[in-house]
Amino acid sequence: MNLIPFIFNGADVRVITDTQGEPWFVAMDVASTLGYANTSDAVARHCKAVQILKSQDATFEIPNRGLQIIPERDLYRLIMSSQLESAQEFEEWVVGDVLPTIRKTGSYQRPMTPGEQLLAQAQAVINVERQQAEQQVALERIERRVEDLSQTTVWDHCPQNCQSLTRIKETMLGRHGLSGAVVDYVLKVWPNQPNPAGMVRNGHEEALGSQYLVWSKSHVTAAFHRFVSESTMVTATQATHPYFEGRFRLVQKVPQ
Repeated sequence: MNLIPFIFNGADVRVITDTQGEPWFVAMDVASTLGYANTSDAVARHCKAVQILKSQDATFEIPNRGLQIIPERDLYRLIMSSQLESAQEFEEWVVGDVLPTIRKTGSYQRPMTPGEQLLAQAQAVINVERQQAEQQVALERIERRVEDLSQTTVWDHCPQNCQSLTRIKETMLGRHGLSGAVVDYVLKVWPNQPNPAGMVRNGHEEALGSQYLVWSKSHVTAAFHRFVSESTMVTATQATHPYFEGRFRLVQKVPQ
C-alpha cells in the first residue's frame, strides 16, 4: 500500500491506495478535519468497514498499534454526520478533485509551490538547451557528411559488395520486417549509421546524369544487426528503440 498525503483547508488528510488502486482514508485525519471532538468515538459510531493497517502491510512508517483506515463509503458517512459547514465543501473537493486524480494517476497531484515552479521552469530551460545542443551536433554531423560526399568515389556501376537504398529496403523488409522509414532512419539519422561507400551514376537516359548512394553490404548488415539487437520487443511484432521515436514493426529479432 502507498501513502499519499494531501491538504484540505490547512488540515493534513492522508489517503492510502491498495494493490487494486482503491483509496483508503486515515480515519482519524478525516474525523478531525470534519470537526469531530472525539474522533475515536465518531469513527466507531459512523464507520462500518474500519480496517487496521499494520506496519508489515505498508511501505511507510505507522504506529505500533496500527493505523485505522476507512473505505470511501465510510468517508461519506462521516461527512453526512458532520456539523461543520465546510463538510459539503470537503465532500465536493474529495469527489471532484482528489478521487478522480487518484484513480487516473495513482496519486494526488497537489499544486506546485513557487519554489517547485521555479525548479520546473529551470528544468524546462535545461531540456531546451540540451535539445538545441543535440540539434547542433546533428547539424555538424550532416555538414561533415556533405563534405565527405563531395570527396566520395563515383562509379559507373554498383560494385558487387555494395547495395543501393532501394535494395537495402527490400533486404531489411524481408529479413526483419522493417519499414522503409526505419531503414531511412538507420542509414541517415541514427548516430551509428554506416557511412556510404560511394555513389553510382544513374545510367538511365531520363536520369539526366544523376547519382545515387550505395553502402557496403557488410557495413549495412552490421549496422542493422546492432540496431535490431538494441531494440526491445513490446508485442510479438512491435518493437521500440532508445533512439527511434515510437513503435515499429520488427520480426526475426537477432538473439542477444
